[in-house]
Amino acid sequence: MEYPIRRKLGRKIKELREKYDYTQEELSEIADIDYKYIQRIEGKHPPALKIDTIVKLAKALKVEPYNLLKF
Repeated sequence: MEYPIRRKLGRKIKELREKYDYTQEELSEIADIDYKYIQRIEGKHPPALKIDTIVKLAKALKVEPYNLLKF
C-alpha cells in the first residue's frame, strides 16, 4: 500500500538536509538515528515515523516538528 504523506515527509527531510549540506550519515549522527533508516525515510517506500523520530529529525534540521509536516 502506498502512503503519499510518507513520501512527502521524506522529500521534505531530504530538502532540508540538502539545505544544510548534510550527508545522510551526518544527519544520522546529529539526530542519533541509523543512517540506513535515513535512507529508508528518503527512499521510494518510506516507513511510518514515530513522533520521537520526527522530533529528533526536526531538532537536527533546526526546525519545529510541525514544519516537517508542512508540504
